[in-house]
Amino acid sequence: MDPENTLVMTLDTGPVTIKLRPDLAPGHVERIKELAREGFYDGVVFHRVIPGFMAQGGDPTGTGSGGSDKPNLKAEFSREPHVRGVCSMARTPNPNSANSQFFICFDDATFLDGQYTVWGEVVEGMENVDALPKGEPPRSPGKIVSMKVGADA
Repeated sequence: MDPENTLVMTLDTGPVTIKLRPDLAPGHVERIKELAREGFYDGVVFHRVIPGFMAQGGDPTGTGSGGSDKPNLKAEFSREPHVRGVCSMARTPNPNSANSQFFICFDDATFLDGQYTVWGEVVEGMENVDALPKGEPPRSPGKIVSMKVGADA
């Protein structure tokens, strides 16, 4: 795997390796790498974890309504299916509102296809995503200890 297009996310449940997909969403991959390199995601919780669906994080406020101070991203929708392990961007009803929040699918969620930007896929450590505390929000949410680009790890 290309270290420049690999994310190493350490959760409090263990390590997760994500293969980035600049072929599908170059702008979103660039943003995720930029935020990871700034340490933006370090210490951020998964504020919405729904069994059989997905785990959502990337909001520094932990509420689901926050983001980075960078401008929102233009949608980069693709035909890539939302299946187990896929990483995709969260957004408001406005398709061009993705910023820093993302989700990782626990299971097939193909009803999201073509409406959310897929930017990566978990290639190792999905059991550590599965182990995140559940809830909306979880009583004691799991968090990202650190997120680094593989080339920098």
